[in-house]
Amino acid sequence: QVQLAESGGASWQSGGPLGLSCPLSGYTYETYCMGWFRQVPGKEREGVAAINSDGMPVYAASVKGRFSISLENAEKTVYLQMNGLKPEDTAMYYCAAEGPICVVTIWEDHYNFWGQGTQVTVSS
Repeated sequence: QVQLAESGGASWQSGGPLGLSCPLSGYTYETYCMGWFRQVPGKEREGVAAINSDGMPVYAASVKGRFSISLENAEKTVYLQMNGLKPEDTAMYYCAAEGPICVVTIWEDHYNFWGQGTQVTVSS
């Protein structure tokens, strides 16, 4: 059974940094894509960043230059390093995975496997 478990969420001051991690377990293929998404109550879930097992990343415009996604293939763990945090980054952050056929995208409908989320709260 494929499972994802986010960790690292916290209440933090503006400016950051803060890092999230999410291991992918129960997945047996070597090719996959993983992404980070976030959601604020009452709003639609928003794609933040994604990466494939070759290490190619994509970012939402709202986080490009501040957030960095990376992947440790040996552990099948995706990381999100968040710098320059702003109050508007406050959200529940989810990781997602898809494979073995996948596209590096922050379109949430592409992903079939999801974690439970970890809360990030940024105060000014």
